[in-house]
Amino acid sequence: MSLPAGIDPSVPPSGPGCGDCDAVGGWWFHLRRCAQCGHIGCCDDSPAKHATAHAQSTGHPIIRSFEPGEAWFWNFDTSELYESGPDLAPPLSHPEDQPTPGPAGRVPANWATSLG
Repeated sequence: MSLPAGIDPSVPPSGPGCGDCDAVGGWWFHLRRCAQCGHIGCCDDSPAKHATAHAQSTGHPIIRSFEPGEAWFWNFDTSELYESGPDLAPPLSHPEDQPTPGPAGRVPANWATSLG
């Protein structure tokens, strides 16, 4: 069986949170994982929308939720949601003790009014 283009199950995630937000002291609402290279980016409801920016800049079409208990995939090329997909290299989500939104200490008190 062959995997869809844009999925490499052997690549681990790039870290426990959005590295792009970490680099600038930002925060995120939910996290997404690139199914091709493992890049962890923040969702489109987050202020910076790094997961979508990654897909657009690299051409990597498929992301997977990086939230505990979620296994869905999204294909940017076709705008299709898949409720499940192939197993990816662990870990499959950010640490369960990491708050949402996160990371702890960087989320503003008025975070709900900042969501996209």
